Amino acid sequence: MVNSVDGLREHVKKSGLAKKIELVITSPLLRTMQTAVGVFGGENYTDGVSAPPLMVENAGHSGRPAVSSLNCPPFLAVETCREHLGVHPCDKRRSITEYRPLFPAIDFSLIENDEDVLWEPDVREANESVTLRGMKFFDWLWTREEKEIAIVSHSGFLYHTLSTYSKECHPTIRDEVGKHFANCELRSMVLVDRSMLGSDSSSFNYPGKIPAGLDLPSDVADKKHVEEAQKN
Repeated sequence: MVNSVDGLREHVKKSGLAKKIELVITSPLLRTMQTAVGVFGGENYTDGVSAPPLMVENAGHSGRPAVSSLNCPPFLAVETCREHLGVHPCDKRRSITEYRPLFPAIDFSLIENDEDVLWEPDVREANESVTLRGMKFFDWLWTREEKEIAIVSHSGFLYHTLSTYSKECHPTIRDEVGKHFANCELRSMVLVDRSMLGSDSSSFNYPGKIPAGLDLPSDVADKKHVEEAQKN
């Protein structure tokens, strides 16, 4: 994990993404917050600086140095983008009281319960429930003022959510978006409000309407346009 986080951090800095990100949203599971801070956080923390660290040294027995909260975007923990809930102990979070000393500069204010009341030891969350939770999370994203947001979440949660949102796309796009994420994989996506386009209502919970027909890639659409022109 150390090499994956360090490698992604290097990519984010060299590509210029680090300077564009306005907000980092992270699932409140220990491994996710460690990844978020490692990739998008500041440099190594030095005692005596004016701001609290994003992560203290060796948080969660990570073996990592403390990370500064200076010269980086704010971090917000959000319960809605957690991994598939239930049964697996690795998907159960610790109490917020336990997290705060480990991640002093992460904002936990949106999490209502100190203890994890969502995870159940004997019941695995249904796939449909994960999808609905993901759609709720995307609806909430539209309420944010920030335009460039980094979301650090989990493979299962992202798979079920994005697979649903891509069902009405061209098969090539649908297959690409619906792939499972690898560890520390970064994908860039653009959310577009298409409420002013088209007249067909979507069968999914998009913020607006979608154009009629398949959502074709530009090169395919151009080819189709040429073929139609030739027929005429």
